[in-house]
Amino acid sequence: MDALLAPMLGENFGLMMVRVLVALVLSGVIGFEREMNNHSAGFRTHILVGVGACLMMLLSLFGFVEFMEEYDNVRFDPARIPSYVISGIGFLGAGTIIVYGGTIRGLTTAASIWTVAGIGLVVGAGMYGPAVFTTLIILLSLVFLNNFEKMFTKSRSSSMIEIVALNDLKIQDVVTIVEKYELIIKSVEIVKSENNARRIFIKTEPVIETDQLALYEEISRIEQVRNIN
Repeated sequence: MDALLAPMLGENFGLMMVRVLVALVLSGVIGFEREMNNHSAGFRTHILVGVGACLMMLLSLFGFVEFMEEYDNVRFDPARIPSYVISGIGFLGAGTIIVYGGTIRGLTTAASIWTVAGIGLVVGAGMYGPAVFTTLIILLSLVFLNNFEKMFTKSRSSSMIEIVALNDLKIQDVVTIVEKYELIIKSVEIVKSENNARRIFIKTEPVIETDQLALYEEISRIEQVRNIN
């Protein structure tokens, strides 16, 4: 059986399997952090990107050895395939960026996807040390710097409106009412909820003269709105 599988799997199969598993673990750790914070690209997406990039690197390193040994005019260029991976992954990252009015969300997740692709390529090349070190740096940046940023921005005046509504609610209807009360919208975040509903978080710059009760009452009149805080 081993004699039959050896030609099929190749002599470097064990090495490649280890590298794919390492890429899976490192990219999965970063993806798990994104998943815990309810971002569009989470655990599975990061794993697929990291493992896929690792696979492309392994193809570049080991996929053409037989052709090189058989033909003298075949040249080895291990950087060609990875270069296309690095540039091509930008299209996937762009899909996680959401632009709503003056607010842009998803840039950090897009950057993490691009970096995970780099980690996959590095692991595929056998550079485990830099891959692990980079993963730790990324996690520190995503987790601790995010908490530091929240602490830093607490001192800035802001107000949060939380709305629970059905999925068919038009966000523009809520935004129109908020702007009617001369509130400046800083960000809009939408989170999926249960029972065909979703949570909408609208962060605004508070104005002392704003009649908050009247604002909430007018928003609550929208048919799809179920709760407002």
